[in-house]
Amino acid sequence: MYGSSRRKRREEYQSMVKDKLAEVQWKYLCINENWQQMKNIVMKRAQVTRRLSKGPCRHKETWWWNEEVAAAVREKKKEYGNWKKRKIRGLEGVQEE
Repeated sequence: MYGSSRRKRREEYQSMVKDKLAEVQWKYLCINENWQQMKNIVMKRAQVTRRLSKGPCRHKETWWWNEEVAAAVREKKKEYGNWKKRKIRGLEGVQEE
């Protein structure tokens, strides 16, 4: 089932690219314009038939993460867990009227 869906999208993409390429008049363009035109066609058709990612994650810098920060995060998680337990215990003690 997964393979047939993938195959269908691939065939749809190929058909769309071929149709668009047939419309372009290549002989009036220089090589750089041809390349740019081809790139635009392929990318636009890919966006229609497939979901494209926005690229790699840009938040991989961890120069600021050190043992002090890690300890603070552990403490915060511990305190959050304690708070949730107190909150649940408090709700269990309340009776509906």
